[in-house]
Amino acid sequence: MCEIGWQDVVRTASGVWRLDEVRGARFVDPGRPISPDTMAIHHIQDAWVQGAGYWRSVAPSILRPDDGVIALAAHRAAFEQRYCTPTLSGGADWICTWKCALRLWPDLPRFSNQMLRYLRRPEGLVHELGLPAHRALPDAYVTAHHLRDMLNLTTVEQLLAWSREPGLLPRVPAGPARGKAWSALENDTLQAFRSGRDIDIAFTAATELRRRGLVEAEVAKTPGQGLLL
Repeated sequence: MCEIGWQDVVRTASGVWRLDEVRGARFVDPGRPISPDTMAIHHIQDAWVQGAGYWRSVAPSILRPDDGVIALAAHRAAFEQRYCTPTLSGGADWICTWKCALRLWPDLPRFSNQMLRYLRRPEGLVHELGLPAHRALPDAYVTAHHLRDMLNLTTVEQLLAWSREPGLLPRVPAGPARGKAWSALENDTLQAFRSGRDIDIAFTAATELRRRGLVEAEVAKTPGQGLLL
């Protein structure tokens, strides 16, 4: 971990969600040199992070602000949760904007944070504030626009519920059936996908089989998910 960034989203008195003025970023000393491969992605250099403070000392004050949070949120939140542990976050709930985008905008062709930015063109997103990509604050700023729009379409509780389950993929992501709707697949093909190791594919195949009445209802959850708006 060499940088953390945040962009708050708040609910107004009228119940509408908007981006807050509270945003920021901090370097974090990873305790070892940053590899050239990693620097080629985010361009953070060793000299910038030396003496910035280690992750366990930096993270709590950001993940647990004085005013508290309803939830923490990130795109592909399972990655952040590997580092933002319950001990550091205070056991906060998590919203995964990737999983929620699959549910709310299933007709879109792709669902990465940056693709959603250009496919959806969220209102009010200042292009320059979302750059450079793959830096903590710009990425948080872009994600916050997706989160704001999601919260204005459905409830926090629904986003949290979707985030606790694996991703419900709108189309087959790979293989000979790539791009096909799950409803177009034969039962045997779905059963094979259901038995696979990819948790999102298995969950989606099981969901389609359940829709056909071929499997019993299951409770499918990803590992502990916890709360950054």
